[in-house]
Amino acid sequence: MPISVHDRTFHLRTSTCSYIFAALPSGYLTHLYFGAPLRDAHVAHLLDDTNRAFSPYLPSGIMTDTLPQEAPSYGTGDFREPLVEIAGVDGTTASEFAFIAHRITDGKPTLDGLPSFYVEDESEAQTLEIELQDPISGAVVVLLYTAFEELGAITRSVRVENRAQTPLHLRRVLSASVDFPTADLDWIHLSGAWSRERDVVRSALRSGTQSVESRRGASSHQQNPFFALCSPQTTETAGEAWGFNLVYSGNFYAGIEVDQYGTPRAQIGINPFDFGWELQPGATFQAPEAVMLYSGAGLGALSRGFHRLIRQRLCRGAWRDRVRPVLVNSWEASYFNIDEETIVHLGEAARDAGIELLVMDDGWFGYRDNDTTSLGDWTPHAKKFPNGLSSLANRLNTLGLTFGLWLEPEMVSPDSDLYRSHPDWCLHVPGRRRTEARQQLVLDLSRSDVCDYLIETLAGVLSGANIGYIKWDMNRHMTEIGSALLPANQQRETAHRTMLGLYRVLDELTKRFPDVLFESCSGGGGRFDLGLLPFMPQAWTSDNTDAIARLRIQEGTSLAYPAISMGSHVSDSPNHQLHRTTPIGTRGAVALAGAFGYELDLNKLSDSEKEAIKRQVAFAKEVREITQFGDFYRLKSVFPTERNSSNESAWMFVSRDQREAVVTWVQVLALPNAAQSLLHLAGLNPSLDYELILIDLDEQSKAPSQITPLVLGGDVLMNAGIRVANHRGDFRAKVWHLKAK
Repeated sequence: MPISVHDRTFHLRTSTCSYIFAALPSGYLTHLYFGAPLRDAHVAHLLDDTNRAFSPYLPSGIMTDTLPQEAPSYGTGDFREPLVEIAGVDGTTASEFAFIAHRITDGKPTLDGLPSFYVEDESEAQTLEIELQDPISGAVVVLLYTAFEELGAITRSVRVENRAQTPLHLRRVLSASVDFPTADLDWIHLSGAWSRERDVVRSALRSGTQSVESRRGASSHQQNPFFALCSPQTTETAGEAWGFNLVYSGNFYAGIEVDQYGTPRAQIGINPFDFGWELQPGATFQAPEAVMLYSGAGLGALSRGFHRLIRQRLCRGAWRDRVRPVLVNSWEASYFNIDEETIVHLGEAARDAGIELLVMDDGWFGYRDNDTTSLGDWTPHAKKFPNGLSSLANRLNTLGLTFGLWLEPEMVSPDSDLYRSHPDWCLHVPGRRRTEARQQLVLDLSRSDVCDYLIETLAGVLSGANIGYIKWDMNRHMTEIGSALLPANQQRETAHRTMLGLYRVLDELTKRFPDVLFESCSGGGGRFDLGLLPFMPQAWTSDNTDAIARLRIQEGTSLAYPAISMGSHVSDSPNHQLHRTTPIGTRGAVALAGAFGYELDLNKLSDSEKEAIKRQVAFAKEVREITQFGDFYRLKSVFPTERNSSNESAWMFVSRDQREAVVTWVQVLALPNAAQSLLHLAGLNPSLDYELILIDLDEQSKAPSQITPLVLGGDVLMNAGIRVANHRGDFRAKVWHLKAK
C-alpha cells in the first residue's frame, strides 16, 4: 500500500516518488526525504544534528531552528516561516505542536466547503491523518496527506480544531510546508499581467525569502499559485523537479525561504496578509488543499503528471471525459452590438463552417449597451431580445448549434436595479470612499443571502432557455474588503468567506445543471487555478488572442495545467489587442493547442478564409481526442535562454496508444539565409513507423494531395529528428498529423 509506518516513521510511496517524515520522541515531526521512490524509509541518517552557535535549543537538545519540520510553528526557537500561527486567549502566538496520534484510511475524504482532488475507488489512494496538539492553547492541528499510488501525486492540507474553552485567533494557516536539504536549486514560477499571463520565470534560489502571492481576492493575472523547484541542470527531458500547486482561487502565498545554513523551506497556502479567523470552542477551520508531484525525468514529465491528475481526479462531472465542442464567441465579432438577428446571422455562418457551439457574450441583459450598467440584472435586454433567450436558443438549435451564454455573476453595477435594491450587498467599508473598476463593484459572497440570490437567479436563466454552455467572467479584483454582516473581529475573514461562497454557488449550479459546460474567465486568464477546474473544466486562457503572444501564454500555462483546460481561439487579423497581422493558418495552428474555437465575425471573411476555417474545424474535430486527452510534449520553447533565441515554438500531442500524434511548429520571425530547424519529436513508439501528413490550415495554396507523405520510424523521429525549412515571411506555422502504419 502507498502508506506505511514503522517506529513512528511515515513513508508515503507512489509510482514516482517517496515522501518520508518521522515523529521524534519529543513529539516534533521532522521531514526526512522527498524524491525518487525508495524501497524503505531508512533515511534517518540524513538529519543534521550539528550543534549550531546562536541557535536556541529545547531541554531535549533539539534545535528547532535547524530541524527540518513538517509542521513548523513560531515562538519556540524556529525563526523561519511557520506553517500555522495561532493566538490564544492571552494574545501570544508562541505554540509547540506535538504528535499525539495518526490514522490511515483507504481512499480520500472531501474537504468541508472546499474543492479538492478525489478518488473514484478507495483502492486508488490512501490518506494519512497526523494529529498534533499544543496543550497550552488547546489548538489541535491535523495534517492530512493523500498518496495517489498510480498517479504519482501527494496532496496535503491542514485542519485546525479548537479544543479549548475560549476562542482561538488564527493568523496563518498554510496548506503545505516542505524543508529541502540543499539550496542548489532553481525555482520556477508563472508571472505576468493582464493579456500576458503566466510567463515562465526561472532563477537560482538565493539567501532569504523569494515568493509569489496575490492580495487581489483572486489568484490573479500577475501571479499563479503554482511553482516548481528543480536542479540547475534540469531540462524539459532530464533532471529532478518538484511541483507545487494550490486548489484555491483567492489570495494565496507561495514562497521559499533559504535560511542561514542554505536549506530552503517551501510553503504554499492562503495568504496570511490581511487574513484572520476567529475559531470558537469546538469549531474547526479547513485550509485549502495543496498538491505535490516529483519528476526525475525533467519538467516535461512533471507537467504530464499534473495534466493526468487534473484531468482525471480534479475535474469532474459530465464534461470531464467528453471532447469539447468547437465554438464561436460573439465578443470580438460584435462586442455590445448584438441582437437576436445579429446572433442568428453569426450562427448561420458558424453552421456553414461546421462549428458546433455559439456563445453570446456581453450585452444581452438589462440595459447593457456598454460596460457602465446592468450587472446583476440577469434578464434579457428588452430591445435586443424582445422574445427572450428561449426564442434565440431555439433558432440556433434549429441550425444545429448549441447555445452558450456569457455571465458575470460575482459583480454588480452601481447603475443596476440590484444595487439600488441592495446597496449593502457589495464589498465595502462604511465611511470610506470606494474604488471601482470597469464601473462595477464586487458582490459580497460571504453573505448567504447574496449566494442564495445568485443561485436562484442564475438557475432561472439556465432553465429559461436551452443553454448548453456558460462563460463565467469576473472582471475586477477586490478592494475595500469588508462585509456589512460580519462583526469587527471577523472582518479579516471576508475574503476567504467570499471564496467559500463562490464555491457554494458553483457547486449548487453545476449539480443542478450537470450537462452545461462551464468555462471560467477573469478578464481572460486572471483566475486560471485548480480551485475553479472542479466546477468549470476549462478557462479562458487570456483576453489576448494574438497567436504569437499566445505562444508564451499557452506554453507557460502548460507547465501546470492540461491543454483541454485552455480556451484557445482564432481571432481577427489585425489582432484587436496588439494589431498584429498573422496568417489564418498560424492562428489556427496555435489555437489547436487548447479547447478550440473562434472569436471573430465569420460573415466578414473572404471566401478563401472561410474555406480555411472549414478545414481547420474539420481537422480540429478529427484530432481533438488526441489534443485534449493525449500526452503533451514541449519540443521548442519560445522563452529565451542562453542557448535559445526564442524564435521558434514547437509542441506535440500523442494519443494514449501512441498510434497518432499532432505536431505543431511556429516560426516567429523570418531570418535571412537561416539554418533549417532540427526538430526532435517525443512520446512516440520507437518500434512503429509513422506517416507524416502535412496539414494545410491556411488559405489553401497547395492541395494536400500534391504533397507526398513521409514515413519514418518512431525511433528516427525522436532520436534523429526532422528538418523544418525556414519560412519566408513572419509568423508562419506547420502542423503534421502522424499516423502509425
